[in-house]
Amino acid sequence: MLSLLFPFACCTAWAQKLSPVRDKGSFDLGIWASGETGEENTNSFAEAQIFSAGVFVGWVITHEHGSGWRRGNLEYAFDLLPVFETYGNQRTHGIGFDPVILRWNSSLHTARLSPYIELAGGAVITPSNLPPGNTSSFNFTAKGGGGIYLWTRKRQALDIGFRWSHISNANLGIQNPEFNGLQLSLAYHWFK
Repeated sequence: MLSLLFPFACCTAWAQKLSPVRDKGSFDLGIWASGETGEENTNSFAEAQIFSAGVFVGWVITHEHGSGWRRGNLEYAFDLLPVFETYGNQRTHGIGFDPVILRWNSSLHTARLSPYIELAGGAVITPSNLPPGNTSSFNFTAKGGGGIYLWTRKRQALDIGFRWSHISNANLGIQNPEFNGLQLSLAYHWFK
């Protein structure tokens, strides 16, 4: 993956400086779609798949802190998932939300690339139990991972993210099976 991005970072056509605009108080609006694959019962990451899409809203809440490779700023965000579809072990749809997303935007960047890491928590609601069985139609979600902003304009960026994802009902149902998966996302952001 990184070998595919390297030529773009070094290309002279991309030499124009596009500094990331993520100062304290910056507003971040994005749209995104993601696909993930994971396991529910069989310890096989090919067992179940999820497609989701939504809207991301964030605010940079700190100035840059730290030194060296740890330097960056903290962004608080939330997202709404009007599209949540599962495949594989079960076919169902639903909606979701992540009311807490904490994203650390690294100060290490090139003219066109800048990385981030994040932790997120939320919930999904489906018309049937997820995972199938004697579980619950309301489940909690947790995600952790990171990504890279590919700056396309001064205040716009494409975002490629990779995360670990967990879904379970936290013992709201009679049983508490879980989904653990790997998620790849693609987003586009506008910064104000």
